[in-house]
Amino acid sequence: MLQGFSRFLDQASEFLATRKGLLPILGMLLIGVNFVFRLAVPGWFQESDFFLHLGLILAILGFLLAQAL
Repeated sequence: MLQGFSRFLDQASEFLATRKGLLPILGMLLIGVNFVFRLAVPGWFQESDFFLHLGLILAILGFLLAQAL
């Protein structure tokens, strides 16, 4: 189990090291999706701003990982 997780982290870090802007771009896309949902789709997504919060966390994590890698 621990070796599998370690292998996953190694592969993920190698993948993200060459694509440093991928996570921040995905985070900004999720923020844009939240804006569209806020305007067009009534319901739980509009009330909770789920994609806004997920996008912000992903973008901040991406910026932090870009600095570390």
